[in-house]
Parts: sequence; structure tokens; C-alpha cells
Amino acid sequence: MRRFFGRRPKAAITESAGQESQSERPRAGASSSTKTFPSGIKPLCSPAGAIVDIVFVHGLTGDREKTWTASDASEPWPKALLPSELPTARVLTFGYDAYVTDWRGMVSQNRIANHAWNLLTSLVSYRERDDTALFTSRQRAEPHLQNVLRLTHGIAFLGTPHHGSGLARWAELLSRSIGIIKQTNTQIVEVLKRDSEVLARIQDGFHSMVLARGREGQPIEISCFFEELPLPGIGQVVPQDSAILPGYIPIGVHRNHMDMTKFASVDDPGFLAVCGELRRPVLVPYTCNPDFVGRSDILEKLKDQLGHSQPQSKWHLRAALYGLGGIGKTQIALAYAYWLQEEYPDISVFWVHASSAERFRQSYALIAQECHVPGYDDPKADVVPLLKRWLASKDRGRWLMVIDNADDTQLASGPGGLGQHVPECAHGSVLVTTRNKEVGSRLTRGGRPIEVKKMDDSESKELLEKKLEQDRINPGDLSTLSAPLEHLPLALVQAAAFMQEKSVSISRYLELLDKSDQDLVDLLSQEFETVGRDSETPRAVAETWILSFDQIQRQNTFAGELLSLMGLLDRHAIPVEFLSSYSQQQAEQEARREVQLIEALGVLKAFSFVAEEKDHGLDMHRLVQLVTRKWLIKKGRTRHFAGQALLAVSRCYPFGRYENWEVCSAYLAHAYVVLGSEGTGSRDEKAGRATLLQSVGAFFSYRGQWKDAERFQLGAIELREEVLGSDHPSTLTSMANLASTYWEQGRWEEAEKLFVQTKLGADHPDTLTSMANLASTMANLAFIWKDMGRHEDALGLLQTCVDLRQQVFSVGHPYTASTLSNLKAWLEENEQPPV
Repeated sequence: MRRFFGRRPKAAITESAGQESQSERPRAGASSSTKTFPSGIKPLCSPAGAIVDIVFVHGLTGDREKTWTASDASEPWPKALLPSELPTARVLTFGYDAYVTDWRGMVSQNRIANHAWNLLTSLVSYRERDDTALFTSRQRAEPHLQNVLRLTHGIAFLGTPHHGSGLARWAELLSRSIGIIKQTNTQIVEVLKRDSEVLARIQDGFHSMVLARGREGQPIEISCFFEELPLPGIGQVVPQDSAILPGYIPIGVHRNHMDMTKFASVDDPGFLAVCGELRRPVLVPYTCNPDFVGRSDILEKLKDQLGHSQPQSKWHLRAALYGLGGIGKTQIALAYAYWLQEEYPDISVFWVHASSAERFRQSYALIAQECHVPGYDDPKADVVPLLKRWLASKDRGRWLMVIDNADDTQLASGPGGLGQHVPECAHGSVLVTTRNKEVGSRLTRGGRPIEVKKMDDSESKELLEKKLEQDRINPGDLSTLSAPLEHLPLALVQAAAFMQEKSVSISRYLELLDKSDQDLVDLLSQEFETVGRDSETPRAVAETWILSFDQIQRQNTFAGELLSLMGLLDRHAIPVEFLSSYSQQQAEQEARREVQLIEALGVLKAFSFVAEEKDHGLDMHRLVQLVTRKWLIKKGRTRHFAGQALLAVSRCYPFGRYENWEVCSAYLAHAYVVLGSEGTGSRDEKAGRATLLQSVGAFFSYRGQWKDAERFQLGAIELREEVLGSDHPSTLTSMANLASTYWEQGRWEEAEKLFVQTKLGADHPDTLTSMANLASTMANLAFIWKDMGRHEDALGLLQTCVDLRQQVFSVGHPYTASTLSNLKAWLEENEQPPV
């Protein structure tokens, strides 16, 4: 196992490599039958100006030097081989009484915690004594102990039994051999067992510490090496599944457990692997996600666009992933970074948070500090251009920079934007993740960002299988669960976390989803823990999108309004005409209306909140729309935009004549939604609602849906009587339409009553509109009387209708000609002379 620590003071006083600490000297008067151990810290290499400590700690039955010394070598490889590879590292080794059994006499009864404490205090003591800055600070011991944790940047495990070791059984058998073993450290033997509770607690504490450091923006790099060959007579002492930690790439060493730490030359594959891990900066704040599934097509595209599927490119290459928040962009970038780490160990990886200018600067400062960029500790230096120049220098080696969560257009580009601070050089490449396609295009200098879409059904099921306990899984339920969650990775992980934490079955969770839209939104708002989410980014799907909504509102107010409007329409095939109608009613400058609309829709499409298909209109994800409505509730704007949506649909919905049937049918779902919403209740909204009810009612009437037609037309009459009065032409028109609906069903008396009422109400107005409406009413009533057998009354009324239409439309108008033709036919039927 190795640890390496942060930069030591340049003015440090170092001890020579041959000097031994007092703790390694044999104890005075020690029994000859008692084995003595070189213990404590011993420096193996102390170069002047060292900037990092690498500490080697052996395992059970090991020795601080022999553990690292090959059979044909005179010195341990950390002393003989490593300094030439890492000239700025001080190399230390730590020894302790590591024997758990001893046939010669007493063994130490120290527990693991005792050995760990000795390691910690030895490091503190050594660094205090050797580092002038620490020595002169004269602080209490506790801060020094905390400094060791704070300055630990990485740990490499070589054959470490994280989940127990076969050596425990071997030591236990030896300890039972009568007359051979005098003493056994049973405490440590118990810990080595696979199901040891103590070992489990140690692992939990370790993982909590690593996670905490990651949240603080100071991640600890972890490397796990495992033995590939068995130990003769014993087998694999630490199997691969015990030697690795979930989320970290396993690295095999083609040796057995005893030899995997002994390297004889710089060409030894094991040495190259370990040295590569020590040397290569991989500053990724998240562990590898063990539950990552699918996305192979996108990973292949990244390899091509970033040039990692071929020899080193001559050009600086960039790629960008864009898509909905929670769709898995960061997880794909993380999987790519760890694939690159395993496939090309010589390529450094740097992770930059770009959600704000401050986070971007902090990331650059951390990279500069971790890589000890010259001048990074100068308080007067600007670390951003400093790191850019350092990364661009020709002798820097190959690197990949992941710029994560770069969503803000203004922050990404323009004067002083972060795009100006990203180095361009052939030995470096850049991968951007963003919710905003426009940002992705700009940061890739006009490139074509890769869209990350929702998972397919097989990927969704595989992800859920990894996240859920096997005994809770009914395979048939997985697809059923994925569908209402839109196959969105973050929503699936959030659902799995809820079921695990609350001990809820899939069937019960599905019941919660089906209860109501509000229940679904509540479930999407539950916080949870997962790998690869920035500590400052909400885990919950709903809160993730709400942050994006707020950002859109700041970036383009009109885009926020359109998002609000579409959130209160049907989510499928939203006509651009609705948005254009709203735009024309809201915009103050007519010349900018269309441009504003195009720009605002561009922002929403760039964030993947809406998608547009040719001749289809705009679509929203169901979950996006539900969260949009929650956002409006939080802002107190639901009623306002519900009213605006109603007015937009009312203005655009045509009267339900035959020639308008196609449009009426396409808009019908939106009419249902806005008529079911509650707006502000203003006079304009009531008038618009009445108009929409009348138009939709006419469409139903033309299609023969009499009950629906009657219900909508009655609603129109009621609202128009309230807003306009009973004698208003629009009210009378609604009454005439309802009378026609009655007539079409053969309900003559109801139709006659309404038509007479309509005729009386419209008899006195002198406007052309009222006269036209009156003529239409007379014609309809004449047909009713004819069907009822009142032929004389029908003929008289139709003759009056002809006279009125000649006044309004002229003799040759189709309406006049049609009525006159009907009158002649009726006269012939009754054997009366034509007019």
C-alpha cells in the first residue's frame, strides 16, 4: 500500500537516507527468543526540494524493506528504482510488528487500530522533525494529525484484503497445531475473516472518509492491484474480489501474493504499472461507477472525435455531450475517463467543474496545486492563465480535460468566458458535458455535439437490476417501471434508491406513480446519494431541472415564458402557432416578434426541454412538463400562464366547419387541457373560453358527437350571457348553434324554442353581422317548421330569409342563391308559383 502527501516546504531540513529513527533500534535487554522488528519510519530517498512524500507500508508477516526487495536485489525497489522515475518525491517506508503467529515466543497483541495509530503518529513526528515549517508552528498534535489526512492525495493497495483473506484460515489452522505455535494474535486473525464485522466497519469508515473528501473537492485517488498467480500450497491469498474496491479500476500483477511487491528492474511490468499510478495525474473527483451500463455507441463516438481510437493526432480535438439534465452525460464522461486511464496510462485526466466562474477557477487552482505548477502558490499569480500555459507547453505529455456542467452560454463564451482559458495543443483534448447544445457547439469551436438521449428498454432494465436487490426484482416489472420514468437514468437511479431505502417493492412503487401526477413529482423531488454527482448539484431530478429553468429565465426571459406556456398545454405536437399568437400579444416591437420567438425556442431546444419534428410541432417529456408545473407553482405563476395558454388556443382554434376538421382535430387535445385548467378568471379569459367552447362544440356537432357538442355549446352560452349579455350577437350565435345541434338530432321543439328566442333577440339590431345571423337563424327555423309539417309558416319565413340575405350579401351571393333555390323547391312541392 502506498500513500502520497501534499507539497512539503522547500526550506525543509531532511535526514540522510542512512539515518534510522530511534524506534527501529533493538530494545535493550530483549530476550534472544523474541523476534525484533525494524519499526517506525525510515527514509529511502530524500532529494532536495522534494514536493511529495510516498510512504510504503507492508502487510502482515512483512518487513519495511524486505517486503519490497526482490530475491536477487540488494536494495528495495522504492530506493533503487523509484527515485529515477519520481525525482521530486521523498520515499519513506514504515515498519511494525506484523507477525500474527510465532513459534519462538511472544507476538504483539496490537490491533489494527493500534498499528494505524502508530503509522499516523510516526508520520506526524517525522514530518514535524524534518519539515521546518511544521516544526516552527508549535501547534498541538491534533492539527498535525488532521494535516496528514488533509494532505493525503492517493492510496495504492497491493493485494490488500478489503473483504477478508485466505490467509486468515491458514493462520487459524497453524495456531491450532499443538506444540508448534506458542502465541497467536487472534484479534487480527479474526479481522482477516471474510465476514468480519470489524473489517466491515473499517471499510465503511474508509469509504465515508473518501466520499467526504470528494464532496470537499479534494478527492483521494485510489488504485487497487491484485495477484494473478496462486501461492504454492495455499492458492490465492487475497482473491481479486477481495483485493479491489467497487468503483475503482482493478490492476493485475502477474505474481503470487508474496512476490507481487518485489520488482527487480524498471522494465518489470508490475513496476511499470505501479509507477504509472504514482506518476500520472488523474484528477477525477468521482470514483468509477460500478453500475454504469450501455452507451457503447456514444463511447465509440467519443473515441473517434477525441482521437483516442488511433495514434496521437496532430490536431487539438474536442467533443461535447449535450442532453437533458439527468440523462447521464457526466456518467458517460466518467466512464470514458476511466476507460482512458486503463487503456492509456500515460494520458493524464483533469476534471473541471464549470457550473459557475468560481467553480471553474477553483478547479484550475486545484489542478495547479496537485501538479505543483510553478508559481501556483504565489498569491499575486492568476492561476487560470498559469495553468493554461503549463498544460499547453510541449513537454507536458498527453492529457484529457473534462469540462463538466458547462451550461451557461454567457459564461462559456464571449469576452472573459471560460472558453478563452481552455488550452489548445495537439497533445491535449477536451470533453465538454452540457445541458445546452449551444454551449457545446461554442466550446468545440462550431463542432457537432453528441446528443445523449434516454436509455433504451434493455439498458433501463440492466441499470435497475444493478441497483435493486435481486429478491425484490420481478423481471416483468422492470419495463413497466422504466416507461413512466421516461427511461431517464437519473430518475431510474432515484427510484431504485427510494425503494432500497424505504424497503418498497417495485409493484408498490408503481402504485405510487399511478396515483397522481403530484405523487410522481413528489417522488422525483426525493434527495438521494449516487456516484458521479457534483456535491453542489441537486441529486433529485425535479430540483436538477428547476435549476435549469431558473438559468433559462435569466438567460432569455421570453424562453422562460414559452416554457411556462407549453407546460400548461398538451405535451405532444404543440403548434408553433400557439406560441406565435402568445408572442404577438406580448411583444411590444412588432419587427422583433419572429426573431424573438426563434431565439427563445432555440434556447429550449438547446437544453433538450423541447424537441421539434418536421410537420409535427413541439414535444415535451412528460416528466419535464410535470416539473415545469411544479416550478410555476413555486413561482406563483400557474394561474397567469394557464390563462395565457387558454387565450392562445382560443385565438388559434378555428370554427368546426368541414374545411377546418384537420386543424380542429390536431388542436383538440390542447383545447381539452386549457379548458380543464383554472386561470385568473378575468373577463378576457372568460370571453376566450366561451369562444373556444363554441368552436370545439361546432366541431363535435359536425362530427355527430351530439352530447359533447351540446355540453360545450351550453358552456359557451352561459359564459357569453355572463360576460356579454343575452342579446349580444355572439350570445345569440351560440344559441343558434345549439339549436342546430338539437335540430340535427330531431329534437324539433327544443330547436324551435331556441331559434324563436334567437330571432326575437336579433330582430332589432341594424348591423350587417346581426342581419346575417338573423337570416341564418330564419333559415334554420324554416327547415324545422317544414320538418314539423308547418309548411305555410316555413315558406313565409324562408321568403323573409331570402329578402334579408339579398340585403346583406347581394342577389348573386352563394348564401342568397342557396336560400332562393330552397324556396323555389318548396314552392314547387306545394304547387305554388315561383317567386
